[in-house]
Amino acid sequence: MEIRIVDGIDKIDAKIWDSFVSPNDPFGSHAFLYALESSKSVSESTGWIPCHIELSENKEVIGVAPVYLKMHSYGEYIFDWGWAQGAEKAGLQYYPKLLNAIPFTPATGGRLFSHTREGKKMLWQAMNQLCGQFGASSAHVLFLPEDEYHIAKESPRTIPRLTYQFHWNNPGVDSFEKWLSLFRAKSRKKVLVERKKAQEGVDRLYHVRGDALTQNHIEKIWSFYCSTIDKKWATPYLTRDFFHQLTTTLASQTLVFLAEKNEEIIAASLCFQKGEHLYGRYWGCSEFAKFLHFELCYHQPIELCIQNGWKRFEAGAQGQHKLKRGLLPAFTYSVHQLVHPGLHHAVEQAMIQENRMVEREVQIQSQHSPLKKITG
Repeated sequence: MEIRIVDGIDKIDAKIWDSFVSPNDPFGSHAFLYALESSKSVSESTGWIPCHIELSENKEVIGVAPVYLKMHSYGEYIFDWGWAQGAEKAGLQYYPKLLNAIPFTPATGGRLFSHTREGKKMLWQAMNQLCGQFGASSAHVLFLPEDEYHIAKESPRTIPRLTYQFHWNNPGVDSFEKWLSLFRAKSRKKVLVERKKAQEGVDRLYHVRGDALTQNHIEKIWSFYCSTIDKKWATPYLTRDFFHQLTTTLASQTLVFLAEKNEEIIAASLCFQKGEHLYGRYWGCSEFAKFLHFELCYHQPIELCIQNGWKRFEAGAQGQHKLKRGLLPAFTYSVHQLVHPGLHHAVEQAMIQENRMVEREVQIQSQHSPLKKITG
């Protein structure tokens, strides 16, 4: 078995990489990871140092994994700041750490890319072995699918962690009206009212694929992204060049929902779509319009999923308000391993308690579903 570590996604053949990626996963694709690196959104200067794994047997590649040496915990959406603080108080160094994830992307997707169960397990084990080589305190895999989660858990000293988001799974309806027929009467009426008000507040609502985006679209999307970041007193993770790649490298995966008023684009919701899955990522606007956020970020994407027969829509992290729009609580998964035995044990015990709390929260949230019955 041979493990090769590369410092850029361009060092691995795109066809080989993509042969392991789900046809429904836009973010695990070679093109998406390349766009992040080539746009300098991901680099040593931003604290994301690529060290991707290529696993070979008898000179044949049997698995790959998107791995980064991290100098901080920004842009991950699975929060371990408390672990870092605990390490610091104990006189231990928490950074660097090894992270298997899609940068800045809290979406479920393959992380241990291999066609075999054994290959997936070996990729996770390889990450833990590499901690010594890189001087890393720990290894982490974020937002992996449930099957990979259970495979990784089989390895010794693996700490499982549960979190949750709100996802939409197609219940098999063929129109938005039939989708709403699954809602309780009061909840259905609220959705109809907010859609009506959102649509009356603008002149035009439409969506555009990446290959049809104009320079004006890109500049608007970029400005909305920056505006949203500014409102949160945060730092933008993505560079301007990344957004320009929406029309080239990422054109086939890009889908943008837009709102116009007085012939001006006033809001946009940037999504990525591949196969039967759609993912919402970034929203922004230049002026307030009541319920427009819900229309562009939830109702329009769900309606398009129904029209195209797409099976799944993930609208990003957090947001209990999504539940009222028919996105139901769903577990998200991560696994972790820390080198220092004492720190590992402390985190392991904390996660046992946290996982129980998350399971209870999901149970409670599910009881408040707007649907007559849970579907999908």
